[in-house]
Amino acid sequence: MVSEKTIGRLSLYRRLLAGLLAENRQNIYSHELASMAGGTAPQVRRDLMSIGYSGSPAKGYEVADLAESINSFLDNPSGTRAAVVGAGNLGRAIMSYFESRRPKLRIAASFDNDPNKIGSEICNRPCYDIADLKTTVARMDIRLGVITVPADIAQEVGDKLVDAGVTGILNFAPKRLHFPENVYVEHVDLTTSMEKVAFFVRSDTNPNAPEA
Repeated sequence: MVSEKTIGRLSLYRRLLAGLLAENRQNIYSHELASMAGGTAPQVRRDLMSIGYSGSPAKGYEVADLAESINSFLDNPSGTRAAVVGAGNLGRAIMSYFESRRPKLRIAASFDNDPNKIGSEICNRPCYDIADLKTTVARMDIRLGVITVPADIAQEVGDKLVDAGVTGILNFAPKRLHFPENVYVEHVDLTTSMEKVAFFVRSDTNPNAPEA
């Protein structure tokens, strides 16, 4: 069983490798990838061995081949459909960011309660009435939900997503949500992240800096 942290690092490696491919880089060593990812070479090697990939001591890893191996491990071969619930500024930004970025991870729709948005297309995706969320998500076979609604309705929205068959939720609402054990939830707390950065700016220290 691959851990959550390993999955997170593999996703980071994939993003870094995409940048290297754009630069026509052919090979990379574990210590180079580790430096880019802020980790260690042994950790990189363990992560890649966990998906059955190993490099060459002489040439390191083939960038294109490694990227494809990570793709095959992380992505559902038939693709995963996602929906954004809350088509405000944050929801739109997320949809715009992911448009055409991951072919196997597609945001298929959005939901909102604003009459001016319902029935329109947002970031080239249809926007539906949030009141029809449960039936529409089930009909479109959406398996991943992104919640960007206010905290007071976030749990209700999440429950509707789960009832419709969603088994993965990315929650941006400033509230911890609770679901059955078979549902994986990732909470993204933008306020806490901003406050952490602000603290270390004020204190003029950096916990990520290497020790002398």
